[in-house]
Amino acid sequence: MMQIKILGAHNAASAATGFVTIVLDGIILVDAGTIVSALTFEEQKKIKAILLTHGHYDHTRDVPAIGMSLAMQKSSVDVYVAEPARDVLMSCLVNDKIYMDFTQRPKENPALRIHTVEPGKKETVEGYEILPVPVKHSMPATGFQITAPDGKKVFVTSDTGPGLEDAWKQIKPDTLVTEVTTTNKEDEFAHKAGHLTPKLLQAELESFKKIHNYLPKVVLTHLNPFEEKVIKEELKEVEKALGIKIAVAREGMTVKV
Repeated sequence: MMQIKILGAHNAASAATGFVTIVLDGIILVDAGTIVSALTFEEQKKIKAILLTHGHYDHTRDVPAIGMSLAMQKSSVDVYVAEPARDVLMSCLVNDKIYMDFTQRPKENPALRIHTVEPGKKETVEGYEILPVPVKHSMPATGFQITAPDGKKVFVTSDTGPGLEDAWKQIKPDTLVTEVTTTNKEDEFAHKAGHLTPKLLQAELESFKKIHNYLPKVVLTHLNPFEEKVIKEELKEVEKALGIKIAVAREGMTVKV
């Protein structure tokens, strides 16, 4: 049984909220917005891979920080990222200007090992199968379907907007970790920025069900904490329409797959 722990569930950070990051079975991170403040040094050292969905700061912020931590512990981690996000990461955060370039340090065993992934090309990480799938966002973004050794599957879209039919055709997860960023009244903003509202989520889940004839367990992240109360009320209508329960992520929450 795979276990997902939510390290960060929001699009704004505070003492109570963190940028979106999840960890699977304590060894695979999806995104890097909230790592070092949520994991002990020992837990950080256990991470074997970081899957980066896109180049926005709130999803890459802690890459240099965990690089430093692992370098000091004489350890390292593999970072899997599609080319557009890799270019942003290497030019803005891992560039030996604002911080040390831990893809080159320590020289004998660099703390960060960067691997470029291609859409549809599977990777194997610690016995887990990783499938990169393009999703819809304001910049090129990649969702990941992660299949555990026992066959259980989770698909993490990270930030995405509507229009996921092509992505749905490539995956068949037991659990879907996706997003709802804002309320239904912000429909125009959501379309432009590549995010989901409760109504837009409903349409995407209906599309998924039409393709696969079932709905996976749904977990939502990337909530605007200032609109979260309204979002949760609007999600009740989605649950009623689809006949399912939807889990709204919170920091520290765990989900079993």
